[in-house]
Amino acid sequence: MKEEKIYSVEQEANENKIDFREILFKYLIHWPWLVGTVVVFLLGAWLYLRMATPVYNISATVLIKDDKKGGGVGMASELENLGLDGLVTSSQNIDNEIEVLRSKTIAKEVVVDLNLYVSYTDEDEFPAKDMYKTSPIQVSLIPQEAELLDKTMIVEMALQPQGSLDINVKVGDDKYQKHFDKLPAVFPTERGTLAFFMSPDSLISKGTEDVDSEKKVRNITATINNPLHVARWYCKNMTIEPTSKTTSVAVISLKNSSLRRGQDFINKLLEMYNINTNNDKNEKAQKTAEFIDERIGIISKELGSTEESLETFKRNAGITDLTSEAQIALTGNAEYEKKRVENQTQINLVEDLRRYMRGNEYEVLPGNIGLQDAGLVAQIDRYNEMLVERKRLLRTSTENNPTIINLDTSIRAMKMNVDVTLDRTLQGLLITKTDLDREASRFSRRINEAPGQERQFVSIARQQEIKSGLYLLLLQKREENAITLAATANNAKIIDDAIADEIPVSPKGKMIYLIALVLGVGIPVGVIYLINLTKFKIEGRSDVEKLTSLPIVGDIPLTDEKQGAIAVFENQNNLMSETFRNIRTNLQFMLENDKKVILVTSTVSGEGKSFISANLAISLSLLGKKVVIVGLDIRKPGLNKVFNIPRKEVGITQYLANPEKNLMDLVQLSDVSKNLYILPGGTVPPNPTELLARDGLNKAIETLKKNFDYVILDTAPVGMVTDTLLIGRVADLSVYVCRADYTHKNEYTLINELAEKDKLPNLCTVINGLDLKRRKYGYYYGYGKYGKYYGYGKRYGYGYGYGEQSHTKEE
Repeated sequence: MKEEKIYSVEQEANENKIDFREILFKYLIHWPWLVGTVVVFLLGAWLYLRMATPVYNISATVLIKDDKKGGGVGMASELENLGLDGLVTSSQNIDNEIEVLRSKTIAKEVVVDLNLYVSYTDEDEFPAKDMYKTSPIQVSLIPQEAELLDKTMIVEMALQPQGSLDINVKVGDDKYQKHFDKLPAVFPTERGTLAFFMSPDSLISKGTEDVDSEKKVRNITATINNPLHVARWYCKNMTIEPTSKTTSVAVISLKNSSLRRGQDFINKLLEMYNINTNNDKNEKAQKTAEFIDERIGIISKELGSTEESLETFKRNAGITDLTSEAQIALTGNAEYEKKRVENQTQINLVEDLRRYMRGNEYEVLPGNIGLQDAGLVAQIDRYNEMLVERKRLLRTSTENNPTIINLDTSIRAMKMNVDVTLDRTLQGLLITKTDLDREASRFSRRINEAPGQERQFVSIARQQEIKSGLYLLLLQKREENAITLAATANNAKIIDDAIADEIPVSPKGKMIYLIALVLGVGIPVGVIYLINLTKFKIEGRSDVEKLTSLPIVGDIPLTDEKQGAIAVFENQNNLMSETFRNIRTNLQFMLENDKKVILVTSTVSGEGKSFISANLAISLSLLGKKVVIVGLDIRKPGLNKVFNIPRKEVGITQYLANPEKNLMDLVQLSDVSKNLYILPGGTVPPNPTELLARDGLNKAIETLKKNFDYVILDTAPVGMVTDTLLIGRVADLSVYVCRADYTHKNEYTLINELAEKDKLPNLCTVINGLDLKRRKYGYYYGYGKYGKYYGYGKRYGYGYGYGEQSHTKEE
């Protein structure tokens, strides 16, 4: 048990071991195909490199202003220092600016500006050559019409030596043709109006001498695409990456087949970017200027209205300066109040003096009481002098003194004059009082109206001040905005101009050749692998060894059917004879002592079990042993055809049906060898299974074992009927025949099951029908002049089987 366990482990390890030599040989036998495929692919790679248009990488380095990374210094910073940062905001971020640079909008503007949506190809060259800015004919289609194209417009032009032009226009299913005797010319179509004109540097446009030197027709194809589609293509083939996270420097790279076109695109892209950026800045400043001008106009009107209101207010109020007028009113009112007091005092003095004078006759009137009328004071003084004189005279005389009488008359006359003067003075004082009251009332009214007027004046003046300040601010901002417009600078500064790499990015010659080599080897290897993967029939020993662990006692080459079923002959040392000698030797090793019954079967018919049975029997008989081959495929007897036996009705079926017969009477001597005997199957019975299950078969085999050294049983296919399993009870060794390119791999499930359940004794297998011309079976043996295949043996349990595979080698 321990030895069996060790053997099982070793066997499993051998099965799991990968035979790299076998795998390598499996592909190397197809070396002509491999070499041919590699040559074809390398030739294709060479042609591709000759035909392909090289694509170069054109790149430029630019500095994008970025305040966060120090790229925003310059005019914006200077304006900020001037205090204009409220109007100028340039906080660009490099990531945002990169997205703007790679936008389809700017790319489309570049495509339209450079007319890149129209490309030219020189069809006279092989392969066709791109003619960027070198085409003698220029085709024009305005961008608005080009944007309406849903498909590519192809304009085929044939420029004649004399200057005429034939054109053929294709747009989808639409086709247009036209001939022009001279250029420029216009060709209106449903898809747009095409204009054709000579390029300024064209040979034909230079003069007749150049025309004479250019005698052939120039075939040029112009391709017009939608500008947006072209812009998308450029965006796809363009990369913009910052050089580092700490700088605002970016590298713009473009892959293009034309160096000049790539450089023009990058340069124009930066130009358009700066123009758009400046337009954005200017647009902001322009909007600001428009707003400021509009506000200045409005504020100017409002300021004029406020000043007009102030003027009207002052005119209606009769003042020029409210503060001065108020001070004048206060001063005047105080003065007139003083005058009114003085006037009233005078009036009171006059009235008191008149009452005093009328009530006190010949009494002196008060003279120094503060009267301001000098005439009245003078009259009162004269009147008082006359009264004083009268009183002096009366001291010395009487009232009847004529002097006194005359004096009294004068006094009365003077009194009348004083009284009249008092009346006049009082009347004048009353008139003055009226005037003073009127003026005092005016000043008092002004003083009373001053707070309200001051409030109105302050309100109007405040509006005037606000409008005036805002007006001055807007004037200042307008000047600042004008400075901003004048100070616009480019946002992107070119550090390195657009230049192309020396080596094209595609096609890469080494890479193409490497790919061709890999494909040249990989495709046939892959095809071989897929073919092997999809093969469901065995091809040789390696397949069988992977499918079963049963001993393989021999590999039999494919024979020519014209040679017949007998392939082993006495005194012939060919490959087939040597093959059956190997099988014979292996089987002898596997047979134990006194064991002589060998059963030969297969899964289905056509695998060559009768062929192998017959030739194995012949090979054993050539050893000088008595050998009998029994045709136990009684359903479809085949030995009669192999050995050309005419009597098909004589055979073992007669004995199995009637065991009383003499079995040896049914055995026939073959004409191949004197030691080979044949017991055919005989007549096909109606009940073959029952006949084989009876004891008659056991008796027949025992009889044959007594009379012969070896008994070969040619049985029916085990995968079709159960007859062989019934025959297995009398066999000592079972040979299972499979055929290359015939037996299905899944049939080995049945073989392994038979071995595991021991339904057939001492089971081994033989591979039949190997086609040596296919040069994939390098494990066959021989010697002498037939020995073209060599190898070594391999131990299989208790026997030896040739077949450790090695590569074929021709002598």
